Amino acid sequence: MNNKFEMELQQLGIVLSDEQIKKFDQYYQILTEWNQVMNLTSITDYDEVNLKHFADSLTITRICDMQSVSTVIDIGTGAGFPGIPLKIAFPHLNIVLLDSLNKRINFLNEVIHQLELKDINTIHGRAEDYSHKAEYREQFDLCVSRAVANLSTLSEYCIPFVKKGGKFISYKSGNSQEEIEKSGKAVDILGGKIENVDNFFLPGTDMGRALVKIAKVKNTPKKYPRKAGVPSKEPL
Repeated sequence: MNNKFEMELQQLGIVLSDEQIKKFDQYYQILTEWNQVMNLTSITDYDEVNLKHFADSLTITRICDMQSVSTVIDIGTGAGFPGIPLKIAFPHLNIVLLDSLNKRINFLNEVIHQLELKDINTIHGRAEDYSHKAEYREQFDLCVSRAVANLSTLSEYCIPFVKKGGKFISYKSGNSQEEIEKSGKAVDILGGKIENVDNFFLPGTDMGRALVKIAKVKNTPKKYPRKAGVPSKEPL
């Protein structure tokens, strides 16, 4: 790993051990290997993966004290972002990675196995189904998602997983202000409250990002999320 990545992380107040740095390098190797046979990411350059996937995943430290978090669920995790970088950087976390595509789950399980990560599990399925199961509903301190869905839709997928007093943090592009404002009604219905929107540029770039921090202030009504497909077709 190069000093560039370590400097990017230092700007976020994160200092990694040699062992953690090695794990990020291993993760990069597995990602680019598997990416040759299945579409995991369009970004494959070493420095770009470090910045746009790994460092980006860890920008959450700007608005969340990860030491005060114990349980995390990553919805629509894809190739494991932000969940696996969070697990490498903060080994104390107990993490669940949810994705609807079984091929991606196979990839994630391989990463977990090769990196010898503990207390991190994958589930294959849809958020609309799993968030109605007692063992997942309102069980997590923190829900994270880098998924590209509209924030109103994403809130319906994610907020039901968060326990009262917990947080949902959505990773968005820098020009999401209108989308965030429009999501207020949905967030409120689902028991959340937009607490903070942090707009910034990725270290050393003009790439705008936004972290939307939503506090879970009351329990989500039992009817949410609605059945599979409805939240995206008819956002609240």
